[in-house]
Amino acid sequence: MKPVWIIDDDRSIRWVFEKALMRENIAFKTFSSVQEALTALEEETPQVVVSDIRMPGESGLELLQKAKERYAHLPVIIMTAYSDLESAVTAFQGGAYEYLPKPFDVDHAVELIRRAMEESMRKETTAEEVGATPEILGQAPAMQEVFRAIGRLAQSHATVLITGESGTGKELVARALYRHSPRADKHFIAINTAAIPKELLESELFGHERGAFTGAQSMRRGRFEQAEGGTLFLDEIGDMPADLQTRLLRVLSDGHFYRVGGHQPIKANVRVIAATHQDLEMRVRQGLFRDDLFHRLNVIRLRLPSLRERREDIPLLAKHFLQKCARELGVEAKRLSDATVRYLSAQDFPGNVRQLENLCHWLTVMAPSVNIEVKDLPPEIRSDAATPASQSWVSLLEKEVETLLNRGDTAIMDDLARRFEKALIVKALSHTGGRRIEASQLLGLGRNTLTRKIQELGLDVGKDRNGA
Repeated sequence: MKPVWIIDDDRSIRWVFEKALMRENIAFKTFSSVQEALTALEEETPQVVVSDIRMPGESGLELLQKAKERYAHLPVIIMTAYSDLESAVTAFQGGAYEYLPKPFDVDHAVELIRRAMEESMRKETTAEEVGATPEILGQAPAMQEVFRAIGRLAQSHATVLITGESGTGKELVARALYRHSPRADKHFIAINTAAIPKELLESELFGHERGAFTGAQSMRRGRFEQAEGGTLFLDEIGDMPADLQTRLLRVLSDGHFYRVGGHQPIKANVRVIAATHQDLEMRVRQGLFRDDLFHRLNVIRLRLPSLRERREDIPLLAKHFLQKCARELGVEAKRLSDATVRYLSAQDFPGNVRQLENLCHWLTVMAPSVNIEVKDLPPEIRSDAATPASQSWVSLLEKEVETLLNRGDTAIMDDLARRFEKALIVKALSHTGGRRIEASQLLGLGRNTLTRKIQELGLDVGKDRNGA
């Protein structure tokens, strides 16, 4: 633990603190002037600062200002005389942790220092946790697969297609692929092909020559040129117009392109990462997306899971977003009660991670207290609170069936029935502590039937704990 700094030009005050802190086994350093302390601050950081407000040379208020500029969370206790109320107000406005009137009670002073130390250590721990938080969070197996894929692609220049519902974090993954690639020292250029009008998109991608069209009064470099040597991220590629699909295919095929109105080929040394929330195979079958372009883009595919497929990550993500919003707004971070965490973990979040982040921002601004209960959630989230659990899981099942059908999967009944039986058996055995007779009774199965299904499903559930 770092030491407490005592700054006072009065030797007797320093002596009182030295004896009291030594008795409490609290590490300390004493200084007789602000300048002496500021010089030391260049080389080391205290846990807490206790400073007199009036001293020869620079004052304690000047020390407070400079210490706060360098270490925003450093608690600074300002000592002041009873009559010096104006200075006390100024100290608080400058960010002082507390002020200590002279003459003071030694035990009270030590207690105040201990509180400031605890506050300092708590903020350091929070800062370390926040600082260590990666840009992409996820403990769920599906996200760990994504992390592994990013790691395997670290030295690759291959084209990558990222698929997943809106709000799952496709651009974050694209940026992670870029940061860990051999092209990390060059530009990362992102463009949402669905957000730009068709008549402007060609110029955005490939640039244009002067006079190429009305209003083109000068030559303009497009995104491919801007990303030269680096990475170009094409978001919502599934919405790209057909004629531009042809131009993009040509660039990916031969590595050259022309500016709009240009006649000289330009070589493109760019890694393309594309993303879409749409089912590109379906769009190919519908004639809305070129089959040859799809195969050019689909060299490596990363599928991002929806938030409802990784519900175990919701508490982690919510805590991260609440802390992030609190930092941005300069307020204390809100905390979710256990009941609220359970409730949010059961929600579908059709907007996925982006929806959860927006919810956390709303809670940071609108929730009446630091501890957030279910009743504090916005009405549109709470509207599902009265939905019976039976309807809730049936709704989830219906959505899963819809996803599988849209994806073109076959043998859906067998797949879902197998997953359903597996979930029932695993949960029942967990509930009974591995006792199969009891689990079979709860499930309404014979013990032999349960044993056979465990074998057929390849479940690793350990030995029968019935003792028979």
